[in-house]
Amino acid sequence: MRDEMWKTVHAELTRLARAKGEYDAEEAHWLVAAVRLRVHEQVGYATALEYLERLFGYGPRMAKERLRVAEALAGLPAMRDALAAGGLTWSAVRELSRVAQAGTEAEWLAAARGKTARQIEEMVSGRKPGDRPSDPAEPVTRHVLRLELSAEALAAFREARRQIELEVGHSLDDDAAVRMLAHHALRGPDDPGRAAYQVALTVCEECGRGTRDGSGQALAVESHHIEAARCDAQEFPLTHVGSTAEPAAQSIPPSIRREVLRRDHGRCQVAGCRSAKFVEVHHIVWRSDGGTHHPSNLTTTCSAHHALVHRGLLIIEGTAPDRLTFRHADGTPYGERDADEADALSGLRHLGVAAGDARRAVAAAMGSGAVGLEAILRQALIVLARTTYASVALSSLGTGPAVSVPGTAAISPQPA
Repeated sequence: MRDEMWKTVHAELTRLARAKGEYDAEEAHWLVAAVRLRVHEQVGYATALEYLERLFGYGPRMAKERLRVAEALAGLPAMRDALAAGGLTWSAVRELSRVAQAGTEAEWLAAARGKTARQIEEMVSGRKPGDRPSDPAEPVTRHVLRLELSAEALAAFREARRQIELEVGHSLDDDAAVRMLAHHALRGPDDPGRAAYQVALTVCEECGRGTRDGSGQALAVESHHIEAARCDAQEFPLTHVGSTAEPAAQSIPPSIRREVLRRDHGRCQVAGCRSAKFVEVHHIVWRSDGGTHHPSNLTTTCSAHHALVHRGLLIIEGTAPDRLTFRHADGTPYGERDADEADALSGLRHLGVAAGDARRAVAAAMGSGAVGLEAILRQALIVLARTTYASVALSSLGTGPAVSVPGTAAISPQPA
């Protein structure tokens, strides 16, 4: 009797899984039609996201993902058929649709056969649209961290973030804020001759790629973080079987590190930054370019600005301590773009873009090298359009009259 029962239960769940795949594929078809016909406007909703929340109960994040996957499946018929037939789950399709295109669809479907959604996520990680499964993955990945917090915990997190921003003297994106909060908890010895916080990176001697352990999982680290770590690190040479372990060596001699921190009063030297926490020592002429440990080639930076330097978004030149210049990647003096950034954020918020989406779009626009308010706004709108942010703010893209934002220049629509 029990044998028959478990078989029945399994058969029913299998049937539901296939039915769900068929449902997801059909939903994707109609979602694309709804976006293209702007159905949300016809029924009186401001955005497609609000329409989906009212209709299906999807939150903004899930609604955006459903729309993105639906648009991708419109050009991936084999993947859509696999979803409808129950050969792939929606979670698997969500990951594959980030990289698969018409010319690579078959290869990705073959590579995904028999794998779980988690395995597919790892397979896709580090690859960009158009890449094939056989192409080498770049260790430049973003990870989503979801937390369910009580009101008290959320308030404490926001206050801690605000305190760090006050200390640094400027706002921080999510990545920098979480990293600096974590560094506060990971602080190591108080000896100013050694780095203030201690983390372990494993770097391949041949290819230069690195990983960092996170609760038992090796996570790929972006190259600029490895370069930043090498500025101010304690290095442990690889020990081969049968060899004698070499002692660890501090990148910067402790006596020089103490001298530099004392000279700079233990504070970030980037113009306008007031941070005296989470500070690191940076080589003005990078070690990879032949830079030495002489104090005139070393300056103190907070971890946020140090990361910007090694990402190429902040340029520090000259000699320390009093002949340094700080520039943005586009060559403008550091800090002069802040007003344009604030105006662009204000303009997007006026157009109805959510605060978090506006911040990410403007950050991406400025990271792309856009200079000037009009260029930043135009690039930010393109970024939002590419992430299927369906709102009235984007109805101006493609065709139509110029968009006028209070306090900004009029933006004439141009196709992305």
